[in-house]
Amino acid sequence: MRRQRSALSKPRTQNRPNPNQSSLGFNDPVCGIVLAGGEGKRLRPFVHLLRQDLLPKQYVNFIGRRSMLEHTLHRAEKLIPSNRIFTVLNEAHLSFPEVKQQISKRPQETIVLQPENKETGPGLLLPLMHLSKRYPNSLVAIFPSDHFVLEEEKLMRYVHLAHLLVKKDPTRLVLLGIEPDGEESEYGYIVPEKTKKGAGPFPVSCFVEKPAPSRARELILNGALWNTMVMVCKTKALIELVGEVMPKICFSFQRIHDAVGTPCEKKVVGEIYHQLESVNFSRELLEPFVQAYPSRLLTIPVRGVLWSDWGTESRVIEVLRRTGHMTRLNGLPPPSYDPLTGQVTTAPQDMLTKPKARQRDISAKTARGESRLVTRSLI
Repeated sequence: MRRQRSALSKPRTQNRPNPNQSSLGFNDPVCGIVLAGGEGKRLRPFVHLLRQDLLPKQYVNFIGRRSMLEHTLHRAEKLIPSNRIFTVLNEAHLSFPEVKQQISKRPQETIVLQPENKETGPGLLLPLMHLSKRYPNSLVAIFPSDHFVLEEEKLMRYVHLAHLLVKKDPTRLVLLGIEPDGEESEYGYIVPEKTKKGAGPFPVSCFVEKPAPSRARELILNGALWNTMVMVCKTKALIELVGEVMPKICFSFQRIHDAVGTPCEKKVVGEIYHQLESVNFSRELLEPFVQAYPSRLLTIPVRGVLWSDWGTESRVIEVLRRTGHMTRLNGLPPPSYDPLTGQVTTAPQDMLTKPKARQRDISAKTARGESRLVTRSLI
């Protein structure tokens, strides 16, 4: 317990990672993967209303001046040097000028292009092959690019704690789970084995994907956590587990690994992707992992962090309502929100307005209207 509180205490400035070396040692460099290969289909109508185009949601700046992808990269850089954060996206995304502009700021060797979206399994394995080739002894932190996080510093302290746990036992995979503040039937849940009291980490008992409201209520009462898909592990350990659970897909990506950095890399990736079926990482890999190797998956309950997976319009509006930023939604007047029905009504396209000006400080009530959330900036 004492050791965990120390790891989560606010790091002093002089102890922040040096971009020229690993934060955990030279032999096991800390790397990152940002998953930006999705199409955001469920949020497309809302994005079209905002922008009158179909830019995938991770490249959209809903509020402020940063896109969701840029927020994610900025968050990851609190712990990991930019030249070791690999971003995976689809080749088709490059047809949008905004995407080219956003990735132009990144070290180009860290941009990994996949021919098409084959779900989160291949979307994670492709950049993992690049990491394995360049940093074979690395630890890797995995970040989805479509999450809203208010208290970023605190979340990254939990990621740092996960790094320390993996450093101690390189066979472990450590996932961050958010303590729910309400029923959410569209999220995935981590069910921990709470055989001991305290702040965790806990072994993972099982995963539950998108439960019915009554089941979600039951899960929360039993201590289940929202699955953030933010995960830390040893690169080699993750590849080995994929090989045990899905040897066929592992063999295919071994071919890609061998081709990385060679003239035939693009050709090999194209051939493999053409034959691949879509694979959901959480459902088809994580769930078999915990069944086959229950002692190797741990979860850390994350407390005091306002987190949301921005997969639907209602979640975007709910976060803006809770943080007092309904008026900052780029391109639209404030939508109306009915707290009794949960229905959100956005303005028609002919009411589009200019984005609101930058605002450095926010202070807003939480959903209960009790405590206050304060952050420097949401840009």
